[in-house]
Amino acid sequence: MDYVYGPGRNHLFVPGPVNIPEQVIRAMNRNNEDYRSPAVPAMTRTLLEDVKKIFKTTTGVPFLIPTTGTGAWESALTNTLSPGDRTVSFLIGQFSLLWIDQQQRLNFNVDVIESEWGQGANLEILASKLAADTAHTIKAICIVHNETATGVTNNLATVRKILDDYQHPALFLVDGVSSICALDFRMDEWGIDVALTGSQKALSMPTGMGIVCASPKALEASKTAKSVRVFFDWKDYLKFYNLGTFWPYTPSIQLLYGLRAALDLLFEEGLDNVIARHSRLGKATRLAVEAWGLKNCTQKEEWYSDTVTAVLVPPYIDSAEIVKRGWRRYNLSLGLGLNKVAGKVFRIGHLGNLNELQLLGCLAGVEMILKDVGYPIKLGSGVAAACAFLQNTTPLIASRI
Repeated sequence: MDYVYGPGRNHLFVPGPVNIPEQVIRAMNRNNEDYRSPAVPAMTRTLLEDVKKIFKTTTGVPFLIPTTGTGAWESALTNTLSPGDRTVSFLIGQFSLLWIDQQQRLNFNVDVIESEWGQGANLEILASKLAADTAHTIKAICIVHNETATGVTNNLATVRKILDDYQHPALFLVDGVSSICALDFRMDEWGIDVALTGSQKALSMPTGMGIVCASPKALEASKTAKSVRVFFDWKDYLKFYNLGTFWPYTPSIQLLYGLRAALDLLFEEGLDNVIARHSRLGKATRLAVEAWGLKNCTQKEEWYSDTVTAVLVPPYIDSAEIVKRGWRRYNLSLGLGLNKVAGKVFRIGHLGNLNELQLLGCLAGVEMILKDVGYPIKLGSGVAAACAFLQNTTPLIASRI
């Protein structure tokens, strides 16, 4: 028996990894197969076409890489850039910080635009840098769409407009790890050159698959990029795509079947409905936080995330104690505050295969924890606020009408 056993189900409300639906678990519960047999390439071919739909691209080429989001970052950078290339990258939280660190360690010349944690990317500074860069020394703009450390979502359409206004040819590279399949994401319409996500976030799969999608412009850039890459080299993938066998090395058969089931669930619900559901859950969570008398780490409504809410606690409370108490007493997993906001915020993840009643269970648990740690909360206040909103906005389940 697991030494951390608790009765019932663990209520997993970190912003990734997320709950895995039973259909995905069952699909992965199978033996290994010969990936060189006709069956696996045939499935891979359909997966690659369907993955393009979650990026909303018809021209992009996807790569299913056995890695995490960190590996997907490296794939995006090393396939399109050369050492010494100038990038502009936004520091707005822990994960954008880590991507900047990776860029620096890969020997790119990183021009960092830093904002206070809880704010979005400063696009006015981006505009001034692009206006001044008449020699086009900036080779790429790197931005995290949804910063999970602070619950901040950036406006990608505005980034594209700024690039277009200055007719700047820089590549547009986007971390969509905690946004794709949950927030509105339009690769082609917004002129994104490389977009990436991870299987353990809104796709609701186990960790282990990094999904990268490259535009024709990015693929062209990869032909002259001089960064060293081996495992992440798109050229190797493209060679096997052309052969019709698809895999330059052994894929995870189980994750491929899991991806098939995960995509089927998303398409059955409808991507627009999935995005609307995340919008409802995000709004309900923020209403609960407001009813508790607490503040959102995100400073403006335009930056609110519909996949994670970072909740600021009073100075006399250590937010790590909230997370610890939730796991030890209520079998509830919440996200810790990271780096600059460690001890100051706890995070509620509300992304992936998740419904309204699951969220309400989480909010009820948070209320009990807040009372445990000495915060003067009226039990039921946040749950009531979320209930009132969800009761008025939750649609009938389409397949059951």
